[in-house]
Amino acid sequence: MTTGQNLLVPLRLSVLDQSPIPAGSSAAIALGNSIDLARQTEAMGYHRYWVAEHHNSRGLAGAAPEILIGQIAASTSTIRVGSGGVMLSHYSPYKVAETFRTLATLFPERIDLGVGRAPGSDQITMYALAAGDHPLPVDTYPNQLRDLDGWLHNDLHSDSPFAGRVLALPASDCEAPELWVLASSAGSASFAAHFGLPLSFADFIAVGDGPAICEAYRSQYQPSERHPEPRLSIGVGAICAQSGAEAERLASSVRLWRQRGLAGPIPSLSDVDDSPIDPLTVMPGRKPMIVGDPPTVKEGLTHLASAYGAEEVVIVSITWDHHARVESYRLIADAFAADLP
Repeated sequence: MTTGQNLLVPLRLSVLDQSPIPAGSSAAIALGNSIDLARQTEAMGYHRYWVAEHHNSRGLAGAAPEILIGQIAASTSTIRVGSGGVMLSHYSPYKVAETFRTLATLFPERIDLGVGRAPGSDQITMYALAAGDHPLPVDTYPNQLRDLDGWLHNDLHSDSPFAGRVLALPASDCEAPELWVLASSAGSASFAAHFGLPLSFADFIAVGDGPAICEAYRSQYQPSERHPEPRLSIGVGAICAQSGAEAERLASSVRLWRQRGLAGPIPSLSDVDDSPIDPLTVMPGRKPMIVGDPPTVKEGLTHLASAYGAEEVVIVSITWDHHARVESYRLIADAFAADLP
C-alpha cells in the first residue's frame, strides 16, 4: 500500500482517530469503534494508528489517549500505536515518559508518543486540567519537550537537577517510544527542528502556509543522535466512498458539525436534511477535506504529500456511520495498493 510523491519515495498511510461520538450513540460505543477501526486498518496495511486528546467535548470521546493506546495495542499485533497527541503543556514530562515507557515495555517497538502544545480544550478546561492555580506559560513548552525526550531515554540534559539522580521507569532495555512533535504552526515546527525530532504537521487544522513551514523545518533541522535526518508526516482530513456523490453525502454530516462549532455529537445524515449547511458559517480556518471516490482521494492525498515533501499521510476520517468510516479507509488503502507490482 505504497505510492509516493515521486517514483523514488514511498508514501505511507496511517490513521488519526479522534473517537467521534455519533448522534444517538454514546462515548462507550465511540471508544469501541476506535478499537474496531484499529483492528480493521491493521489488516488493511496501515502503518500506524494514532488517537487524539480532547477534553470537555460531547462529540469526541478520546480524553485519555494513554489508556486507549493500551487497549488498541492489546487488540492488534503489528500496527504502530500512539498519540496524536498528548497535550504536553498540561502534564509533567516525567509522568508522561513513565506512562509511555510502560506502554513500550508491554508492546515493544510499537509505541509512538506524539506531543503537542495546543490545549485540546477551551480556556476554562485548561484551568481544570492545571495542577496548580494556573496553566503553565506557553514559553515553558520547549523545556518540557527537551526534558521529555531526556526522560524517555533516561538521558537528561546535564543541566537538569534530576540528571543521574532520578530514573524514568520501567528502567528496562526496551526501545523507548518514538517521539514526534505535532504542529499546526511555525512555532511548534521550529521546536521539532531545534531538538532534532520528527514532525507531524496537522494540515487539516493549520491556518498558515504548511508546505513553507515544513520546508523551513527541513532547512533548519538540527540533526540529533537518534534522528540524523528530518522526518515529516502530515495529518489530512479525507472521506472516500464508491462514488463522489456518496462521499459528499457522508461529508455533509461533518460540515454541519463544523457549522455548529464542533458542539455536540456528529450529526446524522437525517440531521443534515433538516438543517441545510450555510458555507459562510462553517468554522473559518478549517481546511477543506479531501472528499470523493477512490481515484479522487488518492490524487488529492498524493498531491498534498508532494506539496509538503511528506513521506507519510496520517488520515483523519469522521463520519456519522462507523461502517462508512471503515469503508472510507478501506477504499483509500485499496486505491494505493493498486500501484503495487
